[in-house]
Amino acid sequence: MNTDRILHGTYNTLISGLSPLIFGRLLLKGLQSPGYKHRWSERLGHAPFRSEGRTIWVHAVSVGEVQAAIPLLKQLRQRHPEREILVTTTTPTGSQQLRDQLGDSVRHCYAPYDFPFAVPRFLDAARPDLAVIMETEIWPNIFRECSRRDIPLFLANARISPSSFRRYRAIRGFLSGLLREVTVLAQSRDDADRFTALGAPPERTHVCGNIKFDIQLPRELVDRGSQLGDRLSGGERLVWIGASTHQGEEEHLLRAHAALAQRCPGAVLLLVPRHPERFEHVAGLCRRHGFSLHRRSQGLFPDQPCSVYLGDSMGELPLYYAASDIAFVGGSLVQTGGHNLLEPAALCRPILTGPHVFNFTRISELLLQRRGLLQLSDPGQLDESLCRLALDPELRADMGSRASEVVQENQGAAQAILAQLETALPPRS
Repeated sequence: MNTDRILHGTYNTLISGLSPLIFGRLLLKGLQSPGYKHRWSERLGHAPFRSEGRTIWVHAVSVGEVQAAIPLLKQLRQRHPEREILVTTTTPTGSQQLRDQLGDSVRHCYAPYDFPFAVPRFLDAARPDLAVIMETEIWPNIFRECSRRDIPLFLANARISPSSFRRYRAIRGFLSGLLREVTVLAQSRDDADRFTALGAPPERTHVCGNIKFDIQLPRELVDRGSQLGDRLSGGERLVWIGASTHQGEEEHLLRAHAALAQRCPGAVLLLVPRHPERFEHVAGLCRRHGFSLHRRSQGLFPDQPCSVYLGDSMGELPLYYAASDIAFVGGSLVQTGGHNLLEPAALCRPILTGPHVFNFTRISELLLQRRGLLQLSDPGQLDESLCRLALDPELRADMGSRASEVVQENQGAAQAILAQLETALPPRS
């Protein structure tokens, strides 16, 4: 116990000392993305409300975590209408995604930074009966303060990659004290074993599956995506998407698109950079490559045929997937670890990725086993693989069907997580 206090005190000294850098980084982000300039008081624990209790708090960092949490949030609203659902995010894009998906049906603010003064201030206002942190966000002050207040804390959809596990082992003594009072709802048995090896109690570590398989795409969204695809293709041309791309990937995609255009005249690339601060740069890159360009910010439908459609908007990636015939998922040609493969899979789209998908190892393995995914060993294979899919509609349909089956066969995590959360909720009065 004394060791825990010493380690926790050291952590608080470090994070307090780093506060100028933390807010300096936030200021720099605000110069690139204006959403970061606002609502700083919330990050210091000043919630813009005061709860009367009977609240379930769910924290989802950004867009991906929010999207994963949507099925759980909908079930919580349906099963527990007597309770208020509070959702916190860390990024403006996550905040916007939540508003777009659930509107005012849940309460929202930014999560407090893990300062020793900010977390108690936030919890005084929120007064949750239950706290749920999506994925693997380990914040010592949040963990300790929830434990001190007897607030049951769950890590939901929790995962630890092998590389992260190796890093965490170096501070196992610190983590074991934090994980002692937490219930871990892991994505897989491997993830659960890694958590227990770091000190999570086996009796409070459960395998619930990956909630991202419980994806729900509204019919209206799919229909709008189909309309966009028809307008882009004229009903005849191929549309493919480069989704969630990072620095260093767009060049490869534009070269592949130039090669595709020679074999599929009129093909359209729907290019969606991951980060909004890169929209202008990518637009300029497309022009330098000589492509006719339409930007989503100029209107949903282009007035004239274009070769590249730049998805310079936030929260519309499922719409863009629904407009496409082939999906390349970015963050995988560079060592970012890839992005969510399940949205295109749920839409029956054949999927291409690069070699770096370590953030989605299990999902990519399932898709590869079922032949719903083509994984490139290097960027040079993109031209050939893309043309192969573009010229073979039957192969596209078969891959898309197989990818969709993987999604359907692995659903149910939201229900399993909900069942665990309900064991800790106070009874209805």
